Parts: sequence; structure tokens; C-alpha cells
Amino acid sequence: MDCRAAADHHVCNGVCGCCGALRPRYKRLVDNIFPEDPEDGLVKTNMEKLTFYALSAPEKLDRIGAYLSERLIRDVGRHRYGYVCIAMEALDQLLMACHCQSINLFVESFLKMVAKLLESEKPNLQILGTNSFVKFANIEEDTPSYHRSYDFFVSRFSEMCHSSHDELEIRTNRSPSPLQATEKEKESPTELAERCLRELLGRAAYGNIKNAIKPVLIHLDNHSLWEPKTFAIRCFKIIMYSIQPQHSHLVIQQLLGHLDANSKSAATVRAGIVEVLSEAAVIAASGSVGPTVLEVFNTLLRQLRLSIDYELTGSYDCAIVSTKIIKEHEERMFQEAVIKTTGSFASTLPTYQRSEVMLFIMSKVPLPSLHHAIDAGKAGENRNRLTQIMLLKSLLQVSTGFQCSNMLTALPSSFLDRLLSAALMEDADLRLFVLEILISFIDRHGNRPKFSTVSTISDISVLKLKVDKCSRQDTVFMKKHSQQLYRHIYLTSKEESNVQPHYEALYSMLALISIELANEEVVVDLIRLVLAVQEIAQINEDNLPVYNRCALYALGAAYLNLISQLTTVPAFCQHIHEVLEARQKEAPYLLPEDVFVETPRLTKSLDHLVPEVFFRQSKISEVLGGSGYNSDRLSTPYIPQLTDEDRLSKRKSIGETISLQVEVESRNSPEKEERAPAEEITYETLKKAIVDSVAVEEQERERRRLVVEKFQKAPFEEIAAHCGARASLLQSKLNQIFEITIRPPPSPSGTITAAYGQPQNHSIPVYEMKFPDLCVY
Repeated sequence: MDCRAAADHHVCNGVCGCCGALRPRYKRLVDNIFPEDPEDGLVKTNMEKLTFYALSAPEKLDRIGAYLSERLIRDVGRHRYGYVCIAMEALDQLLMACHCQSINLFVESFLKMVAKLLESEKPNLQILGTNSFVKFANIEEDTPSYHRSYDFFVSRFSEMCHSSHDELEIRTNRSPSPLQATEKEKESPTELAERCLRELLGRAAYGNIKNAIKPVLIHLDNHSLWEPKTFAIRCFKIIMYSIQPQHSHLVIQQLLGHLDANSKSAATVRAGIVEVLSEAAVIAASGSVGPTVLEVFNTLLRQLRLSIDYELTGSYDCAIVSTKIIKEHEERMFQEAVIKTTGSFASTLPTYQRSEVMLFIMSKVPLPSLHHAIDAGKAGENRNRLTQIMLLKSLLQVSTGFQCSNMLTALPSSFLDRLLSAALMEDADLRLFVLEILISFIDRHGNRPKFSTVSTISDISVLKLKVDKCSRQDTVFMKKHSQQLYRHIYLTSKEESNVQPHYEALYSMLALISIELANEEVVVDLIRLVLAVQEIAQINEDNLPVYNRCALYALGAAYLNLISQLTTVPAFCQHIHEVLEARQKEAPYLLPEDVFVETPRLTKSLDHLVPEVFFRQSKISEVLGGSGYNSDRLSTPYIPQLTDEDRLSKRKSIGETISLQVEVESRNSPEKEERAPAEEITYETLKKAIVDSVAVEEQERERRRLVVEKFQKAPFEEIAAHCGARASLLQSKLNQIFEITIRPPPSPSGTITAAYGQPQNHSIPVYEMKFPDLCVY
């Protein structure tokens, strides 16, 4: 038996030895990297042989990976963790050394092994697997792989971040990242997380941006991190600075969509999202915001309208309920955040896009016009008012700092007409917003702060005003829109609900027009306008309070003091100075220094003012006319025109809005006390005027018919003689025109100076020349 057993043992050993020699080479090479004692670590010489074999026969990589995976899974099950570490070290070295197309098959085995380690309950094995995955993630592969799935790893890594292990030491155990340098080994988790986020987003392609942003939004939602918003803003600053600039608009779109998705969330949450959007929009200025421009403003304005409804109804379903579930002050804070964001985003846009945005916002303002219905009833009035205020505040934010050299481009008719319609509203806040918006457009040289205080300064040179010559485009703009602007300034000044900011804004408006848009004709019209404003206070048809009347007097004093120094006509300056001195002695309550203060120093009655305290139109016409200004126009009192806006606006009756009195005045005696009685317009006179205008049109039509008939039927000789006479007249007129064009008349001695010391020429413009009838078609 012993001999037989010994023989059997010898046979078995021989057979085993023979089978071992027949094992595939890659398995033998893999087996040889493992030492007898795992504490000895990886057998480096044998590892080099395995690596060389893998590089020489890359088609064997998948089999090597599968075999290593098999051994590692077996060793994990048997708790032979030393061999597990050796297997992972071998895998890491093979991954770093082998770069070819077949690595994709090897990676499957690698990921399977990493997943096995992460599934383990041992923290050390989890860290081992994590470090291997980090090394793998930094390998630049030759070809992309679309069949891999990393869902398990994302889920497992997230779970590890929120570890709930009983022992604190185990919960926070981590080894230095295999990619970190020695000096970074003490990097805090916050710094590491930020660096990882930056690297991730920096490598995100166009199609992956949304996948990177969505988890961030979900995290901020789940952990209520929109308020306080500090963390959310920091996250998105990191995101915006890390992604490629041309992808920035995708982040804006994600935030807009998230804002819409949270339309019925608490106001604090919505405000946080909007604040983040504001910060992101500023950073996005360096990139491309392209098609998202109007989408941004459309979303913001829609959220603004929803917030107003929430505030008024107290409910997210916009139904009037007895118990308020919405805090009004929180909704107001949200509205202010939206307005701020509107301005922040607009400030990043080029001029042409900013103009489009302003037109877009203005088109949303509910105004009483033929083209824009407004909500009826008390609730509708409240909604309209809040919407008007919020949208105009947004428009003011957008227009602040807007620089456009061409006023025709900056204020097109479609925009200006709607904006000025809001100036006729009864609400004092709305009127003030309109004035501030207009001022922000007109002030192109930053002079506005210099007129924040209304005063009769004795020497305006201390203001150091920046004055440029009125450009051709500005002249065309004023030709087209000046009467519209004057009319609204005049009507706004009459409002009883005006307070100090309104008069300060009116003064700034007049001053900035004089500096930015003034030529000789504009200066004349502005003086006429201010004298008409003085007359509002003097006649007091509207029964204004004493404060309002004193404010109008003070406003006129401040402006005429300014314009007299700008025109530098000595006689004009002398007259203004005399009136100011008279007021200082007799009626200081008519000066801005006594009116526009915290506690105005007023009088009880304005019925017994001496004539010396008034600026006289006849005197101003005389002194300016002597310096070359249009004295005929100066001596004609300013009367605003009646337009459709008065009929469409929600104002007082037409008769109360604008006085429909036609005054027959002597050109040489334009003062109030010397005027002829006004003819009152009645229904009969209006009817007669309409009938007369129809008759005039009929006469003109008949005259044209006779002219045509004459040229069709009259003898040739008669027509030739008639045309010859007219041709001679035409030639003489043309000769006069050519003389004027070649040798313009000298400038008036008093001119409004451009940049102090560069007087503007006052040659007669072509549109003021008198042409004979044959020149007019």
C-alpha cells in the first residue's frame, strides 16, 4: 500500500507540474507578481515583465484584467487585504503604462474591481478604490467610450460624502490624493472640493453643461441654500469662471428655468435665485449671451408680475383669501432683487441690445392708450400702479449709465411717446421715474450730480461742467421732439402732488438739455418755457398751494441764473442778477435756498408781490434780441399744444389740463399787465373753427383744380410769359440765398459757448430760409 500510495503521489505531482507548465503565459506572469508573504509587496521585477508583455501583446490586456479581477474578488472574500492592495497597485501601473484602443476592454475589469472595493464596508478598501479611480479619471484616452456607465460610482461617492459612521475618526479618515503634491497634503476638504468642481466644469463640453449644473441646483434646493444666498452665489461664481466663456449662456438658461420652476416657492428662495442670476449675468458679459437676452428679461418681468399678484392677493393661486400666506415685505424684497438683476444684466449688453431691451420693457408698461388696455376696478388700479412703478424702476436701472451719442437712436419715437405718456399719470412716483429716466438718457457727460442741488450759484465755472457743441444728430432730435419735451415739462410742473425731488429733477432736466442739446433756438424756447412756468405760479389758475408756487418761482430763478451765465450776454446776466437781488431783499421765499431745504421758509400769501421780483419777458426779449437772438420768438409766450395724450390719459378734464385760451398780444408789450383780454373758446367757436377749416380745404382744392385746368387749356404764349416772370423772380431769390450761404451773417455777441470759449455760429439754417412758391412742391 505504501509503495502504491507513494507511486500515486509521484504521479500526481508529475501531472500537476505538467499542468502548471501548460497554463497561459499571462496567468503565469500575473501570478508571479504576488509574493509568498503579502507584506513584501509587489514583486517589481515580475511586474516589469508583465508590463512589457502587456505592451507587446495589447490584445491580452482584457484577459489580464479579467484574471486580476478574479483574483482580487477572491482575495476580498477571503479577507486577504494585502494581496488586494497588490492587485490594485498592479492595475494602476498597467493603466498608466498602456495607452491603446484595447484599453477600453481592460477598463471594464478595472471598474469592476474598483466597484468591488467601494462596496466593501472597510474604509481602507473604500479609500484604496477611490484613489485608483482618481488616477484613472486623469488618464487622457485616445478614443471616447460611450458604453460605460458611472452611475454606481456617482451614487457611491455621494454616499461616502455623507457618511454616518458611528466613529468620528473613521467618518473623516482620508489618505492624500495620489495626484497631490506634498505641500498640498494638508489641503482642506473645502479647497479640494472647489478645485475638483473647477476641474470638472473646465472640461465640460457644450452638451454636458446642463448635466453639471443640474446636480448643483438640486443640492441647493434640498439643503435650503438659496437663503442665505452666500453659498449659492459662491458656487455659481466658481461655475461661471470655470466653464468655457462661450458656454456661459447655458448656465443663464438653467437658472432662468429653475426660477420658473420655483414660481410658487417662497419669496426668499426666488430672491436667492435671482441674486445668483444677477451675479452670473455680470460674469457672462465676457462670453456670449446671444439668444437668451430677451428671454432673460421676459422671465424676470413675468416673475415681477407674478410677485405683484401674490402681494395683492396673498395667495400663490391668485385668489383673494382671508388669511394671508404670503409676507408682503418679502415679496417687495424679491421685486427689488428682480429690478437690480435687470439693471445688472442690461449693463453687460452692447448699446443696440440695450436699446431693444428698453423698448421691450416699455412695451410692458400698462398705459391708458389706444393700443394698451389696462385692468379695470380697484384691484386692477392697484395692480396697474404697482406694475407701472416696478417696470419703470427696472427701466431706470437699465437706462442708468447708458451712453449713446445719437439721441435719435437712444430715444426713438416708439419709445419716447410711451415714456412721456407715463409723465401725464396722476401718480407722483411715476412722474418722478419718467423724469429720472429722461435725465439718464440726456446726461451723456456725467453732469447730473452737479445739479443735484437747486441753487442760484453766482459763478457756475466752479461746477466744471463738461459742455460739447450740439451735434447735427442732436439738432435733428430737438427739431423732432423738443415741443414734446417742453410740453411734458410744463404739465409736470403744474402738478399739485409734486414734492422737492420733482422740482430738483425738473431743474436737472432743463439744465442738461441746455448743456447737451442746446442751440440758439433751443435756448430761446427753454427761456420761454421757464417764463411760462413762472406765469403758472403768478396767475395760479390751478389753485396750487403756496409751497408749489414758491417752488416754481425758485425753479425759474435757478434755471435763468444758469442759462444767463451759459449764454454770457452781459445785459441778460444783469437783468437776472437784479431780479435775484430784489427777491433776496423783498421775497427770499422765491429763491431755491429758502424753498428746497429740509424745512422750507415760506410766506403765508403771494398776493402782494412787487413787480421787481419777476423775470420780465419783454426785458429778456430786448436784451437777447440785441445780441442776435430771435426777439420775435422770445416775446411770444409759450403755450403747450393739446394732443391725443390728454384725451387718452387718466387726467383731469381737458379744460383743466391745458388752458384753451387764445391771447391776442402786442409784440412790444408782452407782459401780463399789458395783455389784451383773452378770448374764451366755447362750443360754438370750436364748431365754427371746424367749419372754417373745411371751407379752407375746399377753397384750396378748387384753386389747384383751376391751376391744372389753366395749364391744360391756356395758349402756349400765355403760359410761357407767366413762367418767364416767375423764373426771373426765382433767379433773384436764389442769388440772395447763395449770398447768405457763402457769407453767413456775423454771430450774435452773446452765444451759448461750447466747452467755454468756442462760440457756435448762428448762420440761418436752410429750413428757415424763405423760398418762392415755385421752389415748394
